[in-house]
Amino acid sequence: MSNSTNDAKKQVQDFMQGLVKRNPGELEFHQAVEEVAETLMPFIMENDMYRNAQILERMTEPDRVIIFRVS
Repeated sequence: MSNSTNDAKKQVQDFMQGLVKRNPGELEFHQAVEEVAETLMPFIMENDMYRNAQILERMTEPDRVIIFRVS
């Protein structure tokens, strides 16, 4: 395996550790994000624009749902 492949895997592992801490108990979400991150990480590592913009972190921030009742 090349260094860039190993670096990408390490970056995915580090990213996933943070994601699991921020979103505990969401196993399907973790699995889906990991599959996408493994695909995108080599591209993100090659393009500083996306790395600096923290594109994966932004993509994986769950939507906030606010529910209220009007009487």
